[in-house]
Amino acid sequence: MRSFLKRIKQNGRAVDSGRLLAGIILASVLLRVAAAVYLGNTIEELPGIFDQISYHTLALRVLDGHGFSFGEQWWPATAANAPTAHWSYLYTLWLTAVYALFGPNPLVARLIQAVAVGILMPWLTFRLTKQMTNYQSPATTYQLPALFAAGITAVYIYFIYYAAALVTESFYVTAILWIFDSAIHIVRADKTGWRRWIWLGVGMGTAVLLRQLFLLFIPFLLLWLWWAKRPRLSQLALPFIITLLMMSPFTLRNYLAFDRFVPLNTNAGYAFFWGNHPIYGTKFIPILPPEMGSYYALIPSELLAQGLNEAELDSALLKRGLGFVFDDPVRYILLSLSRFKSYFIFWPSSESGLISNISRTASFGLFLPFMGYGLFLSFTCIDAEQKHLQKSPFLLFYLFIVIYTAIHVLTWTLVRYRLPIDAVLIIFAGLAAADLVKRAAAPTMPQNS
Repeated sequence: MRSFLKRIKQNGRAVDSGRLLAGIILASVLLRVAAAVYLGNTIEELPGIFDQISYHTLALRVLDGHGFSFGEQWWPATAANAPTAHWSYLYTLWLTAVYALFGPNPLVARLIQAVAVGILMPWLTFRLTKQMTNYQSPATTYQLPALFAAGITAVYIYFIYYAAALVTESFYVTAILWIFDSAIHIVRADKTGWRRWIWLGVGMGTAVLLRQLFLLFIPFLLLWLWWAKRPRLSQLALPFIITLLMMSPFTLRNYLAFDRFVPLNTNAGYAFFWGNHPIYGTKFIPILPPEMGSYYALIPSELLAQGLNEAELDSALLKRGLGFVFDDPVRYILLSLSRFKSYFIFWPSSESGLISNISRTASFGLFLPFMGYGLFLSFTCIDAEQKHLQKSPFLLFYLFIVIYTAIHVLTWTLVRYRLPIDAVLIIFAGLAAADLVKRAAAPTMPQNS
């Protein structure tokens, strides 16, 4: 340990950290490939990844020339052979491309995804954490926090599990890390060329096409960039314009399919309606148990009788959901507060299966103390760098954690919706782990090391 810390602390020994990072990435890939092989070449209903059945089925329909539709009535309330925009277009097209090249073999898609995110997530986490250590407290050691953060990302069970599942989570989290890496590089660079702004826009567009919810955070991201960098208006507008351009083919498709303006996906109304339905009272339940009925049964019969298409029904349900809020705002506030438990749960539950309990406690539960301590350390770092306060990446991460949490607390909450926050908190956990290791080794380390 003593020798390890000495090598890492010496700024010139980049080779050592490079080899360690390569080992971490290799372990990350192997763990995710093992998970992909375990899930195999079949599509089953498993905890937290039920959506893979929909993406697999939809990709096969697109491959067979039926377009974005299902051959039978499908979640959430889509009629057979009717157009759907409920699911990520980008992920569906990616899965369709894999099936077109390699046949309808989910295992191939799992393996490609596992390798891609197995490399990118720890690498991007390493890059982000290294940038944060420029605002380090005296207790941190050069590159050590970044190595710890990358290592935690590599073994984080939630990330391993979702890397092998045919759902958007892994690519979405990777896209968010890419966005933050690009944004922080822009702020920290003395001169910023157009290329970095273009890459930021491509990252934003990718994240939005994987999950349109990220659109709600983009104004806050651009506001932070304006405050920290004071760029030209044309530079600040460019990534947003690129995002809109990436969305535009699907906006046009939606207009042709539904005869109305639908920017991207038709899922916000369904989620808000179901997430705030009076059936919960003031206690939110992430997944309705069978005894409380089905989500489809909650849709008012008069809306179903009108024969609305998916987009029209989404809009109608959003109005009903907002009506729940205005009719009883106190209940809505209490219901929203109850969602914190579902969002940040880290302990085993009798209502969850074995896979869910192990994933929860051995990932978020295990590293939560480090995340909390790392957040505490970050406040110290900001205090030490008051002259660069607005440029601190810590502020961007604080903003993301607060805004992203608020979005889900006010709408609908599932544990997997928290994974982007986990990815950011792991950066803080890396700071904490490095600090604790250095403190433990400090009494035995030479002062001139």
